[in-house]
Amino acid sequence: MITIKIGGSVVDGLHSTFVSELSQLHKNGIIIVHGGGKEVSHVCSQMGIEPKFVTSPSGIRSRYTDAETMSVFEMVMAGRINQNIVRMLQKNGISAVGLAGADARIIEATRKKRLLITNEKGRPQAIDGGYTGKITSVNHTFLDKIIQEGMVPVISPVAISEEFESLNVDGDRAAANVAGATGSDSVVFITDVDGLYMNDKLVQSLALQEARDIRTSVGPGMEKKILASTEALQMGVGRAIIACGQRNNPITRALSHDECTVISDG
Repeated sequence: MITIKIGGSVVDGLHSTFVSELSQLHKNGIIIVHGGGKEVSHVCSQMGIEPKFVTSPSGIRSRYTDAETMSVFEMVMAGRINQNIVRMLQKNGISAVGLAGADARIIEATRKKRLLITNEKGRPQAIDGGYTGKITSVNHTFLDKIIQEGMVPVISPVAISEEFESLNVDGDRAAANVAGATGSDSVVFITDVDGLYMNDKLVQSLALQEARDIRTSVGPGMEKKILASTEALQMGVGRAIIACGQRNNPITRALSHDECTVISDG
């Protein structure tokens, strides 16, 4: 079983061999989780809603999701981006089903009542949590049934709370939780770069503790992927891979540890 996270901004730039690879690999079980934060920001701007971002005291930057933004987030993630990926797979003969994390309670989360952020003066500040969620469980039984039917689930990071509210959860961390719950051998984060670069050099491999140690010293976009990778390993996933989707045969290359960053517990 493989869980693949596709960044929403790289969907249109995926190499043409990506889908043909999935045609071969999905017989052994594939789950796709996708993001799309840039598209959400774009649509918010079109609608006159200013995108808001906050930074935690540990340095993690994330979207602040109020009720208005949540409605856009749900529309773009569970609608436009999700269905674009499903159509891409269907067009190439892969039976795919588009799902929001809220469907069948695939991704359950608790609503964060308060967020601790670093304000403009560099000081810690508590603010209302909005509609941001912390993942608590994944309905792996439902996903297993879909995969057993020969289909590829395509999941957007729209979770559901105990109060039946839609919540924004981070796509990378959603992929990590799905991978852990379904017993995936690998979780592959497909992005627009080959992996983690430090001092202008690709880091090809990291042990779990090394990844934990360097997480806060990498850029904000990559930090989320490093965090999600460590969480996936803690949940029993064998390896986490960060790879470029614009290269020929990106999944095969990633699983062969070719020009990518591999994080493993060893």
